[in-house]
Amino acid sequence: MNLRSLWNLFTILLLCALAGTATAAESQPEQTSPEGLQLTPSKNVELLYTRPGASLAAYKQVAILDCYVAFRKDWQRDQNDTAIRVTGADMDRIKKNLSGEFQKVFAQELTKGGYTLTDQAGDDVLILRPAIVDLDVTAPDTMSAGMARTFSTSSGSMTLYLELYDGATGQIIARAIDRGNARDMGTMMWQNSVTNRAEADRLLEKWAGLARKALDNAHAAAGSEAPAAS
Repeated sequence: MNLRSLWNLFTILLLCALAGTATAAESQPEQTSPEGLQLTPSKNVELLYTRPGASLAAYKQVAILDCYVAFRKDWQRDQNDTAIRVTGADMDRIKKNLSGEFQKVFAQELTKGGYTLTDQAGDDVLILRPAIVDLDVTAPDTMSAGMARTFSTSSGSMTLYLELYDGATGQIIARAIDRGNARDMGTMMWQNSVTNRAEADRLLEKWAGLARKALDNAHAAAGSEAPAAS
């Protein structure tokens, strides 16, 4: 099955699931998800659900679906109460750029680990369905002339919502939710598109590294041969 078909199939389910993401992360999480995933202790992410008995050891190829991006509620209104005016077109551009950056960073990390990227489902294919939600950019680049400078100690924050699916059956294997905050520099600094991208990449590289490590650890635990890292 082509990944575009899978994306269309998963999108409605993703939007429904995201509706409760923020409250789930802040309140007492459910021990079992509606799909039968079990809450699993993790030192790396805030919330991790896994399917009992499932393993990542069989996967040597990875398919990455388009990353859905959503801003924090009322983000545009709050920005427009300041000197920076943000349009719908500005938001669409930021979302498109962040989605593309997610694809680039995860692709680089996984291929560096020896995993093959594919656009087809299959027996040894792990499908990643990512979303960035609650995106809060302190100083959005609106590309407008004479844009006011914004000074802050941090570039903002965003929350990763990542689901892993078996490429042969389409069954969900795991779900991870983790909030990432840009570094607090401790002093007021000029925030702009350069600092925003640097901090976004830092968080994406962290999450991509965790995904690669999970695959590597599964291969090692099963005694199976992992792909040769490049």
